Amino acid sequence: MPKIVIPTALRQYAGNTAAVEVQGATAGEVLASLTTQFPDLKKHLYDANGKLRSFVNVFVNDDDIRSLQNENTPVKDTDDISIIPAIAGGAGTEARTASSLPDLTKDEIARYSRHLIMPEVGMDGQRKLKAASILLIGTGGLGSPLGLYLAAAGVGRLGLVDFDVVDFSNLQRQIVHGTKDVGRPKIQSAKDRLSDINPHIQIDTYETALRADNALDIIRPYDIVIDGTDNFQTRYLANDASVLLGKPNVYGSIFRFDGQASVFYPGGGGPCYRCLYPEPPPPGLVPSCAEGGVLGILPGIIGVIQATEAIKLIIGEGEPLIGRLLLFDALKMKFRELKLRRNPECPLCGENPTIKELIDYDVFCGITPPEPTPKVEAVSDWEVTPAQLKAELDGGKKITIIDVREPHEWQIGNLENYGSKLIPLGEFPSRVGELNSDDEIVVHCKMGGRSAKAYGVLKDAGFQKIRNLKGGILAWSDQVDPNMPKY
Repeated sequence: MPKIVIPTALRQYAGNTAAVEVQGATAGEVLASLTTQFPDLKKHLYDANGKLRSFVNVFVNDDDIRSLQNENTPVKDTDDISIIPAIAGGAGTEARTASSLPDLTKDEIARYSRHLIMPEVGMDGQRKLKAASILLIGTGGLGSPLGLYLAAAGVGRLGLVDFDVVDFSNLQRQIVHGTKDVGRPKIQSAKDRLSDINPHIQIDTYETALRADNALDIIRPYDIVIDGTDNFQTRYLANDASVLLGKPNVYGSIFRFDGQASVFYPGGGGPCYRCLYPEPPPPGLVPSCAEGGVLGILPGIIGVIQATEAIKLIIGEGEPLIGRLLLFDALKMKFRELKLRRNPECPLCGENPTIKELIDYDVFCGITPPEPTPKVEAVSDWEVTPAQLKAELDGGKKITIIDVREPHEWQIGNLENYGSKLIPLGEFPSRVGELNSDDEIVVHCKMGGRSAKAYGVLKDAGFQKIRNLKGGILAWSDQVDPNMPKY
């Protein structure tokens, strides 16, 4: 029977299974068998109309079914079917003549000597690196190894975009920052570290969020864009701006033990990010690293791959990941490669593009409703703050607290002293029967995203007296109990 490989982000809805053999003569029949066996998967793969979601790609062996016969694509017993959801990186830089390239100083020749003795790089290649400019969007998990290795390699100009500050939870993977930097703006910490590694390079900083009203101006001066972001709205923004400006976009993404990397560059004959994922997943459907976690080493591996691709583009050597999606499974220590093709109907880089300027990416990704859509429910009707919940509990109000995190998160810190019960979100739909609809129920998770989904499940099941803990257990730690560990 054909084998379906289940991505990490969806395994909780498939009995934590990494791969499963199912019956079916076509890709559609195989997926139908899969969702029959694991019903909780269905809403993640199909929309309300039964159509395969646009942010979920299905590959038969190495080929996207959209380039074959879609769900009618025949499959054999020996085929591997891969589900590739969106997860919240020889052409390229402007050609420069040898005479226009900057010379290397004596100190730079000594610094880059291991490059210079490689015939694939040599003096001309290193001069290309010195002349090149790269914009790093994000100085976090992916941006850290990217910045360190590109600075060390001698890329002449690096632009850094970030507006966050260093937190203790960053230090497990964001290696450009140190303990002394906690509380500092990431962009300042990163600049100091990169300047220490290589004082010969120029570092420009943009302490701001990348937005539709500033993206083109920020990206325009750079040869290459590297996407080290952690949210879909910035991913689509970076992609669209790169395509409109004709820049290669080196893509990377990470989740738990899984990583992806590619180079999106229609100008180089390849697809863009929208060709792979025409639309973003609904908010909250795909967990972020903050919700789902990430192996600290993983961004180092994917970030270094992104840095390698950028250097290859600059020096014009090797085969860049244009038209190829590289998948990495850290648990199995395996790499896989899938073919990507440019979608002729892509609204951005297709034959008849309809996107000719940047849009409102928050609205596009469903982060904020388009005006003037009214709110369906007032926040006060379905949310409760930690301080409010604590006051109600101290006042003797009987409240059933349901924690929808994973067991390993429960061990870090929980509200067991208040009678909290653990029901992981993946099990929640099948365990609703354990709850009494007459009870006052408060659901919570780490930050409020997963528990909002649990709230929806209870609402659909007819529960009325339910609320979501605003900000999750992290907000409880901030507002009620500072001794509660944060993670």
